[in-house]
Amino acid sequence: MEDVPLPSLFHRALTTASRALNLPTIEDETQELIQSALDDLRQCSSRVAKLSLFSANEHLTDIPTRDLVYILVPYALSEVLSRVRTTDRDERLDLVSNVKRYLESFVRYLELYEIITEEDKALYGRAASSVSDPAKRRELKIKQYKREKDIRTRIEALRKRKNPNATDANTNLELIASVLPDPSQNSDEASTEPDTDTEDILREAVIFLLRFSYAEAQAQLESTDQELELLRNAPPTPPQRQPSDDPRLAKKREEDSMWKLDAPVNRGGPDGKGPLLDPQGKPLRPFMILPSNADERARFQAQVFQADHRLPTMTIDEYLEVERQRGNIISGGGPASEAKPTSKEQLAIDAEQDGTVFGEQKAEEKRQKDESWAQYTDTHPRGAGNTMNRG
Repeated sequence: MEDVPLPSLFHRALTTASRALNLPTIEDETQELIQSALDDLRQCSSRVAKLSLFSANEHLTDIPTRDLVYILVPYALSEVLSRVRTTDRDERLDLVSNVKRYLESFVRYLELYEIITEEDKALYGRAASSVSDPAKRRELKIKQYKREKDIRTRIEALRKRKNPNATDANTNLELIASVLPDPSQNSDEASTEPDTDTEDILREAVIFLLRFSYAEAQAQLESTDQELELLRNAPPTPPQRQPSDDPRLAKKREEDSMWKLDAPVNRGGPDGKGPLLDPQGKPLRPFMILPSNADERARFQAQVFQADHRLPTMTIDEYLEVERQRGNIISGGGPASEAKPTSKEQLAIDAEQDGTVFGEQKAEEKRQKDESWAQYTDTHPRGAGNTMNRG
């Protein structure tokens, strides 16, 4: 483990943890990835402390760009540790307490080196749940969201300037890994010092990444405090009852089971639940058929909690554009349409253009239209079509 360079070790831990974030936490495969990432991250934290990369006597300008990214080690530890599977209340309480300790350590580093601006401190200094007014709480959450989105956009822009072929990161851990040296490069390329422009771009990206992670850490600290309060107030886990060795009770249970309609199922088997089917193929206990692929199981699990109605497939503007192309939207109207002459008035105006072929055509068209209307009024007396209100 010691022969692995620190950047490669940190990159491997972040990559492994990112893979685990996309899998169900309850699966054994996911927990193996999480434990592997935790081992690497703890080794990174030990090396950072051994190398004394950060000191309270230093300023931000004294820290090299290649070392600045390791301030994020406690934040990455808190992200991965929170995904560890626990079943006992006391075990979960210890785990959440450790997550909070890592988050506070990360925030303390950022405040020590004055990386966080006063604007971010004012915006994330108080939790949104502490604001009693719903309108102000919603306004605060909107401001925090816009600030995080702005910082993330700047990080992505700086990453694209450093590496035009870089793809968008799906998780925060992938975003951290993208500013580390690529371990797939050979040792000569990895050890080459970047030029001044690349160094400035990388340092600016890391600082923006630290500010973005600060916002995430503050939100996680709020949820961690709430979970700790619930765990401390939750009742302790009741002790499991041991089966009695009294033969009289065992005989009574045996006699009671004889009068049940369904015979008790044998609870043997490797999982303690007994076989699924009897020798004749009859199911002995309820079971669920699931795909063997973890991705498919995660997709099914994600479909459990979803909307009970069909979600829109297009925006309102897109729908109006489709309706306009179909001819279902009437355009025009308004003051401009009111001032515009009618078709009959326009025909009379065009017919007055004497001496032109266009005027003669319009005059003939007006004459035919007037003659057709005169014939219609001769055959249809005024009011002949009105059959309403007749006694």
